[in-house]
Amino acid sequence: MAKIGIAGASGYTGLELLRLLVNHPEAEIGFLTSETYPGESISKVFPSLSGFIDTKLSSIKSVSSNICDILFLALPHTTSMEKVPYFLKGHTKVIDLSADYRLKDPAIFKKWYSLPHKQTAILKEAVYGLPEIHREKIKSARLVANPGCYPTSITLALAPIVTEKWVDLSSIIIDSKSGISGAGRKGSLATQFSEVNEGISAYNIAAHRHTPEIEQELSALAKTNVQVSFSPHLVPITRGMLSTVYINLKHNLSTVKLVEHFKNFYKGEPFIRILPLGEYANSHFTVSSNFCDIGVQVDERNQRAIITSAIDNLIKGASGQAIQNMNLMLGISETTGLNFPGIFP
Repeated sequence: MAKIGIAGASGYTGLELLRLLVNHPEAEIGFLTSETYPGESISKVFPSLSGFIDTKLSSIKSVSSNICDILFLALPHTTSMEKVPYFLKGHTKVIDLSADYRLKDPAIFKKWYSLPHKQTAILKEAVYGLPEIHREKIKSARLVANPGCYPTSITLALAPIVTEKWVDLSSIIIDSKSGISGAGRKGSLATQFSEVNEGISAYNIAAHRHTPEIEQELSALAKTNVQVSFSPHLVPITRGMLSTVYINLKHNLSTVKLVEHFKNFYKGEPFIRILPLGEYANSHFTVSSNFCDIGVQVDERNQRAIITSAIDNLIKGASGQAIQNMNLMLGISETTGLNFPGIFP
């Protein structure tokens, strides 16, 4: 039984980690931290957990570095950076859900997060936690950088074809839509009900911080520099994410062959579902699950592949994927504690 700690347990990703871990057969929750609610019971912060876990929240400053086997850092971006070295001193393995260790190039991190990376030595050993692409490295990692939600849906949509010679890598256009929970639990004017209800809005076009993360992973897969045009949108739903990705084809290709190619690429992947011919991803069917649904179509008139990808931004886009990584690091079945369908409606 692995002892688990969660730093930042009072946010949405912390809640989802707890919801999934309370019945995990190989995990025992040892400590929870929150700088917002120190001393409070987690079941008071999240009444939905009442009767399942009533652990009191503490400050991360009071936690011993060797207190657990796996530590989830569900902290704001740029906050985890200084915490990781302390916990890596002992036997603790760390899964960081922030962006602090995702980008391999410190210069790129500084450009997009306006802060120099202060742990460049540790940054080099961090493994990007997308199991479908980096499974073997994750198994032996001490530090896993859990991917962002947008990069998860987008990288999984494009991974099967960016290595192929029949696509134009300079033509990638991405349109993604996310539920409000992707903005986190902290309140702001932009996420108030009256501001988002009954409307869809674009934001951070060509400037979203997930852009370099997407480009890093696609470039590594393609073994050449890849740049994308990425447009995120906020939609008035609590959770869920849909990405529609466009990429030009250099040669004629039928939808039948493209679907078959995706099925072969993801054969045996427990959380990837390639949809049948003529069906496209729908966020409804992945809500509260760790699945990524992918639908593909060839626009033969314009010689373009169109890939749709749906995930739950808090599960496969954050906490579920983190537990998937934990399972790999512990050497147990990857699907442990995660093998359940989504909730509809």
